[in-house]
Amino acid sequence: MDLKHQFLIAMPAMADTNFERSVVYVCDHTERGTLGLVINRPTDLTLGKLFDRVDLKLEIALCKDDPVYFGGPVQTERGFVLHGPSANYSSTLAISSEISLTTSKDVLEAIAEGNGPDKVLITLGYAGWAAGQLESEIAQNAWLTVGAAPQVIFDIPADEKYSAALRLLGVDSSQLTGHAGHA
Repeated sequence: MDLKHQFLIAMPAMADTNFERSVVYVCDHTERGTLGLVINRPTDLTLGKLFDRVDLKLEIALCKDDPVYFGGPVQTERGFVLHGPSANYSSTLAISSEISLTTSKDVLEAIAEGNGPDKVLITLGYAGWAAGQLESEIAQNAWLTVGAAPQVIFDIPADEKYSAALRLLGVDSSQLTGHAGHA
């Protein structure tokens, strides 16, 4: 099962507070493991403050108050930029025809100058799983999976992304229980 370009939706019984009520966008899934970004956990850090920290002047006043997201508990000092299709930057992974992931500073420079991708979600940190670990968690009913929708990542407010991702499955969050079982 290839989980790349899928959402992982945490089940209510998720015990790990890093992932409680989280939606994770899977950026890469191979036999060596999985890398994903939590897309619904804004932090107190704004893009304006982040750009100040990396010595870039953000020319686009509209987005300076946008939040930087908690992408996951691994390498929380490292930035990850999810964005729509655009020019390739130094370190870009095309995840789908609609979404790319860039980890190099040149995408931030382009955003600061007003020449960056139209849609962006910036995180600090990522979620990572060793080979077979995520598949085991899915088998234990820790996660629901569904094909990703760019509008959930880029256009829906953070506090509505969990419900929006569940709606892709035709599920209302009130229908979920903290108990799991196998038929």
